[in-house]
Amino acid sequence: MSQAQFDVTAPKRPVNVRMNSDLVAQAKSLKINLSRELEAHLAELVAKRQRQAWKEENKEAIDQYNTRIFEVDVFGKQLRQF
Repeated sequence: MSQAQFDVTAPKRPVNVRMNSDLVAQAKSLKINLSRELEAHLAELVAKRQRQAWKEENKEAIDQYNTRIFEVDVFGKQLRQF
């Protein structure tokens, strides 16, 4: 399991969320903790979006690096025995 990318000690606060009533009823009948599940899935979504944003922000540098590696090759490649 990955380490949380947010302050897990931050205080909880109430929020209003509108959800399909039938889905909520089914979840409750299965004893699904909506708060815990929503927080876990929201944390995954936030981490995914942060990774996407980082890739977009650094796309130019990554492309330049990849081009340099392709054109110049990796340092020490000529010394490799495999």
